[in-house]
Amino acid sequence: SYGSTEDQAEISSEVLIEADKRGIDSHGLGRLKPIYCDRIDKGILWSNKPITIIKETETTALVDGNLGLGLYIGPYCMNLAIQKAKKYGVGFVAVQRSTHYGIAGYYASMAAEAGCVGLCGTNARPSIAPTFGVEPMLGTNPLCFGIPSDDDFPFVIDCATSVNQRGKIEKYAREGVETPRGAVIDNEGIERTDTEGILRDMVLGKCALTPLGGAGDKMGGYKGYGWATTVELLCTSFQSGPFGDDICGIDRSTGAPKPMPLGHFFLAINIESLCSLEVFKKNTGNLLRALRQSMKSPKGPGRIWTAGEIENDARVARTAQGGMKVSKVLQQNMIDLRDKHPALQEKYKQFPFE
Repeated sequence: SYGSTEDQAEISSEVLIEADKRGIDSHGLGRLKPIYCDRIDKGILWSNKPITIIKETETTALVDGNLGLGLYIGPYCMNLAIQKAKKYGVGFVAVQRSTHYGIAGYYASMAAEAGCVGLCGTNARPSIAPTFGVEPMLGTNPLCFGIPSDDDFPFVIDCATSVNQRGKIEKYAREGVETPRGAVIDNEGIERTDTEGILRDMVLGKCALTPLGGAGDKMGGYKGYGWATTVELLCTSFQSGPFGDDICGIDRSTGAPKPMPLGHFFLAINIESLCSLEVFKKNTGNLLRALRQSMKSPKGPGRIWTAGEIENDARVARTAQGGMKVSKVLQQNMIDLRDKHPALQEKYKQFPFE
């Protein structure tokens, strides 16, 4: 209905569905309408743009996404990095003029499943204030690693460089709950908890997310600030890409929507170029199991997790139950999309929840 090819639609939907399977509801199908379909309707994202390779060597590539679907650009570019790594040991792909690409963990997992160590990151519309600042300057900028293990799941660390991310606050809004104190600071230096007001003021640039560690330096907020800046540099310096207000999504003077040309980077390291994949996985698993089996806090839940384990638990549970729960808001989004497009009305005459 939006002009995507079958391949683009299938791959893009797979990225969103995988987020829900892993329990990352903030980046799953709940974002289909507000982040992707609505932006296509506004003319700031295009559903069927080609991907252009601007410059390429045996181990590197610079790619232009032409403001197409980041959900399709991301898998293409990580696949390209993996192909290079398998042939030459390492593959690195930098991307310019892309759009929101979903969960970064999807791409790190692609590398891990291919026998590589994967690293990826993306910038985003300005949300994080620098340490001792209040103006949103940096995106939530996830830095994500995927490392194969002989466990049933790889080690995948996928998290924003802020205390919280916009998608989680959007999830709080759908659930009608307050945002935890310490995640957001406004222009007056006040820590905010009013979720709906936060979302409005974030669009207007009147409040910002705090970096990992929180506002100021007492809890190490400068560390999150530094990592967010690192990702922003890797997403703009190779690409001569925009940042700050140039990727905020709206014209500050008129309030009109405008494109958000994002940058990404993807790195794959072929493990077999350095050692046996089997040995690597065993070494990784031994360390992770030692962490999980270490002494538990008597005040904790009685279990220690390693990165990627909670998502794997969710994936196993949701697969066993036949899928995920669909909230009332998401149900209405699906109904609205269907009612707007004749082709969808024919295909989905009635949803199971109607």
